[in-house]
Amino acid sequence: MTAATRRPRLLDLYCCQGGASAGYARAGFDVVGIDIEPQPRYPFTFVQADAVQYVLEHGAQFDFIHASPPCQFDSDCQRIMGRDHPDLIGPTRAALEEVGVPYVMENVRGALPKLREPVELCGTMFGLRTYRHRYFEGGNGFTVPARHHPRHLAPQVKMGRAPRDGEFIQAVGNFSGVGIVRADWGVPWMNRDGIRESIPPAYAQWIGEAFLESSGLAVAA
Repeated sequence: MTAATRRPRLLDLYCCQGGASAGYARAGFDVVGIDIEPQPRYPFTFVQADAVQYVLEHGAQFDFIHASPPCQFDSDCQRIMGRDHPDLIGPTRAALEEVGVPYVMENVRGALPKLREPVELCGTMFGLRTYRHRYFEGGNGFTVPARHHPRHLAPQVKMGRAPRDGEFIQAVGNFSGVGIVRADWGVPWMNRDGIRESIPPAYAQWIGEAFLESSGLAVAA
């Protein structure tokens, strides 16, 4: 394979069980995932390491970087429960900007004040059965494209019971319908914990394809 036709390389920071990684792989990237915790379900090349330290040391080897700093610091339920979690958005952005590789950083609604010109993605944009609003900041020359946001017409299943036909699933907490979400998102390797912490691969595939188009990087067949 020549340098001109190699598959572009994607670094997925805070990868967990690989929801974002799966989307970038579908877009045409070779993916490496980084997480400080072991991730035996992760289906791509995995390195257990501190994400900020790893990107500073190795980030320049990649064409594009995705970062999903843990969202617990900005999660409403975690604040209500009084749990302390580190705020890693600032340190992660600083490391990404120092490396200079185009990136996208993702987080929850509670983190909106910290994100720079974030773009919202929702499951309705991709025909999924979850709303799953997440917010994406682009940087180092990459801008996340906006997408039409359909109206929310389907009710969400009440927590604690199985979803009925036509209901959307809230993939949070001890939710029911893990098998449905696995099939809906295309993540058969994930368990409930992994789904709760993941974005649907369709989001990352959309972003990855937009980056490849804007950068002109070739994807090998």
